[in-house]
Amino acid sequence: MRTREAMLSYLRSKRPLIAPSMLKCDFGNLHRELELLDSAAAPLLHLDVMDGHFVPNLSYGPMVIERMRPLTSTPFDAHLMISEPGRYLDEYIRAGCEAITFHLEAVPEPVPLLREIRSRGVVAGLAINPDTPFSAAERFLQECDLFLVMSVHPGFGGQKFIPDVLSKVSQARAAAGNDLIISIDGGVSKSTIEACARAGTDVFVAGSSVFDEPNYSAAVADLQTIASVNKTRGC
Repeated sequence: MRTREAMLSYLRSKRPLIAPSMLKCDFGNLHRELELLDSAAAPLLHLDVMDGHFVPNLSYGPMVIERMRPLTSTPFDAHLMISEPGRYLDEYIRAGCEAITFHLEAVPEPVPLLREIRSRGVVAGLAINPDTPFSAAERFLQECDLFLVMSVHPGFGGQKFIPDVLSKVSQARAAAGNDLIISIDGGVSKSTIEACARAGTDVFVAGSSVFDEPNYSAAVADLQTIASVNKTRGC
């Protein structure tokens, strides 16, 4: 498991990164899914955690993640779509998550939790929903390692991409510079990833556009190529 500093160095050196969203994987054949993603050289796995309270759906938690951890060396990026994320921080760190992101809508004063995550040697991320303006998060960016912009409403996979959120990516890049890792989650596909890359996105969370394809390697490679050609980091 990487330290926070090593994880940040890894993320910055690998960007743009395609991060398959495990919400869309076949949980009945999880070991095989991880093998296929390793073969596809996916650089990061995005773990969608839902509690049925903060979002109207349930997914999985630290027990499942802990069982996944020995099956792959690929870093885990946990996206906690849950109420009271600080209450469960220890469990996700013990499970092997190297990046942990929680929502501003769940923790309106996020600085103490962001600092706590960083102090534990884990990459600290803050997420905002499509209806939350960038201005609500801007003053907290200096406390973040990662900023996640939701391009669908959280809770369910397979939703249509909301293009209006791309202005938040551009604003975050302009405000925070190149050190901040900017991620986008929801509706990322071959038809939407170009605009995401041009806005300044580093990490592209991809669900259906990977797991609904017959060949994960080709799907990841195609998305990576489009993102690489169109990437911009506000330089």
